[in-house]
Amino acid sequence: MAQSPYLQAIKSYMLARHYSRRTVSTYIYWIKGYILFCQKQHPDQLGAADVSRFLSYLSVQRNVAPATQAIALNALVFLYRDIIKKPLGELGEFRRSKRQAKLPTVLTKQEVNALLAQLSGSHWLMACLLYGSGLRRMELARLRVKDIDLDHLNIRVWNGKGSKHRIVTLAQELALPLREQIAQVERFLLEDRQHALFADVWMPNALAKKYPNAAYEVGWQYLFPATRLSFEPQTEHLRRHHVDETSINKCIRAAALNAKITKHVTCHTLRHTFATHLPQSGADIRTVQEQLDHSDLKTTEVYTHVLKRGAFGVVSPLSTGI
Repeated sequence: MAQSPYLQAIKSYMLARHYSRRTVSTYIYWIKGYILFCQKQHPDQLGAADVSRFLSYLSVQRNVAPATQAIALNALVFLYRDIIKKPLGELGEFRRSKRQAKLPTVLTKQEVNALLAQLSGSHWLMACLLYGSGLRRMELARLRVKDIDLDHLNIRVWNGKGSKHRIVTLAQELALPLREQIAQVERFLLEDRQHALFADVWMPNALAKKYPNAAYEVGWQYLFPATRLSFEPQTEHLRRHHVDETSINKCIRAAALNAKITKHVTCHTLRHTFATHLPQSGADIRTVQEQLDHSDLKTTEVYTHVLKRGAFGVVSPLSTGI
């Protein structure tokens, strides 16, 4: 379905200012939702009270998570500040979403080994990096060859959650499989460059202008590329994008099912498991916080409770009474 000229103009404005396509898509979604909620009135005829009503609606009627409500608010703050040029100011009271925090699902080391045994090739390597380096699924998908430092056994993660950068550990056991994966990337690049319509790998605009030839270098290629070339919808350039992030979750879930693991296993489960097992290897809580890129230490401390005997270190009376 074609977008309205108004939403299309907002999208063009954001792309011109190098917002990520995911952010653009998300903001457009919530701005459109706000307009529909307000009976298609133009946003410049609305204001803070209408935004508050919309946010309360999301909490009460839609029962969205607090993080989702916060994203919707960010989209509307952007709309009024950057597009309409009338910052919202004080919103007043609105119903804030409240949802019980989920407890992390964590695998045992035996379960991790059983899961990995069901995988092979690049799928096995991706699962190893999710567990062994605590990467988020999107961070894994966006890795480029140059981000892997085999000499110092670390991975540089660029523009993670909150657009933050960090360095995470890399298991030395993965050095050889990673070299083989990089060799596969080189083969793909040689094949792709033979294609008359091939338009190199996607790069952020600023870097594309600063380093015009870098997009044809192996270092800038995605570590886990897609299996085939595809046309980029916005530009119609023929490129090899990174692996589809949803396919990573599918292979992890299938592996868990084949390994007969009864827990609900996703890519994030492996990150939770990394955070729980890392202290067992001698890492202190601050190191775990840095590896996970947690802004609040309390978020990281959830994993220390999992390590303790029982819930929060409490021994069941059944254990002491028998």
